[in-house]
Amino acid sequence: MMRIPKRAGVLVLALALSLLATPSHAIEEPAFEVSKRIGDIEVREYAPYVVAEVVLKGSAQDTGNRGFRILAGYIFGKNKGEQRLAMTAPVTQAPAPTELAMTAPVSQQAARDGYLVQFVLPRDVTLARAPAPLDPRIVLREEPPKRVAVIRYAGRWSDDNYNTHLAELETVLRSAGIKWAGAPVYSRYNPPITPWFLRRNEIWLQLADEGSASPR
Repeated sequence: MMRIPKRAGVLVLALALSLLATPSHAIEEPAFEVSKRIGDIEVREYAPYVVAEVVLKGSAQDTGNRGFRILAGYIFGKNKGEQRLAMTAPVTQAPAPTELAMTAPVSQQAARDGYLVQFVLPRDVTLARAPAPLDPRIVLREEPPKRVAVIRYAGRWSDDNYNTHLAELETVLRSAGIKWAGAPVYSRYNPPITPWFLRRNEIWLQLADEGSASPR
């Protein structure tokens, strides 16, 4: 299994969700519009979406596995009202920052050396309508709108493949004079059984606001 690159910052996993995706039962994704294309790079405008998330201590692989099970339990009915929610993609995993972005001026102290694992909830589920989790570790919140530059590619989940495409994305953005902020988001939309040449992989970079500092 691929070692998660430290550089990745954020790992987005579809895990086994894609096993449910068929032409008649596609996995839902957060709503977005493509506002610009630069060669193979897309600039996407994501609408707000609601997430269920948990912060766990441990390695990336261990916290990813445990976090997936905890959040899948919430999706499959371990919540107040025992409501089952539709599966969506992606599922995100990130090294837990000191402060987590919130939709109001609220900060959250994260576990040191931990990881934030996140499920995107279906589009028709608002923060007010989302069933309350039974597990006190699970937090529900709304992600604010965001603008990201995305490179999409197929192939193996290897460091070389990731680093090659991240470098390509950064080069294109620098050449176009586009600034970004924060760590890259590594998105995987297929389970491991998917042949490498059919896999959908993406890297996202959140674009900086006008007047912000240059990227690292």
